[in-house]
Amino acid sequence: MKIGIIGAGNIGGNLTRRLTALGHEVSVANSRGPHTLTELAAETGATPVAVGDAARGAEVVVITIPLKAIPDLPAGVLDGAAEGVAVLDTNNYYPQQRDGRIAGIEDEGLTESRWTERQIGHPVIKAFNGTYAQDILDRPRPAGDPERVALPVAGDDEAAKAKIRALIDEIGFDTVDAGGIDDSWRQQPDTPVYGLRGGVDEVTKALSEASPERPAAFRG
Repeated sequence: MKIGIIGAGNIGGNLTRRLTALGHEVSVANSRGPHTLTELAAETGATPVAVGDAARGAEVVVITIPLKAIPDLPAGVLDGAAEGVAVLDTNNYYPQQRDGRIAGIEDEGLTESRWTERQIGHPVIKAFNGTYAQDILDRPRPAGDPERVALPVAGDDEAAKAKIRALIDEIGFDTVDAGGIDDSWRQQPDTPVYGLRGGVDEVTKALSEASPERPAAFRG
């Protein structure tokens, strides 16, 4: 599968490593330009590209950059993607720690991923936002392994969600359908499932125990 990754930080870098190891054709971009990705490219075989080229021909595009940088993505960043492209959003809102106050989230009550959808003009599937980056390399397990970790996956586009869930299964994790994007508050920072290394039953329980009230530490 052709996959574009926008963001080469901890999550983006390790997804690049894992997906190339599985045989996928990966293009990776960051805000500093392709020349800064030569080491990652040499290590993984991924193709470093400009942000505006990351989605070209891609069946899956991963957006894994600070939330505050989403509005700065090039206009038409998904132009040239394959028909039916699934966009995977791994991002979180950290107003006090990094992103500053975002009015759409704070005042309109949008979930973080619904706000992201509005910025890029395309539906997203939310996953990996509560995953420790190193776990992407260290914790994959075969299907049926009792120690296999499950990840919550939220999104409105059922076909795109199925594509992302299948890819996560291939990476080595189970998934739990966490509902639509308006339900994705259940996996935002400081919820019971955020950072949870549990199986399907534990993740399902944690999602059910989440509160829709945004914790004070994650309000701007």
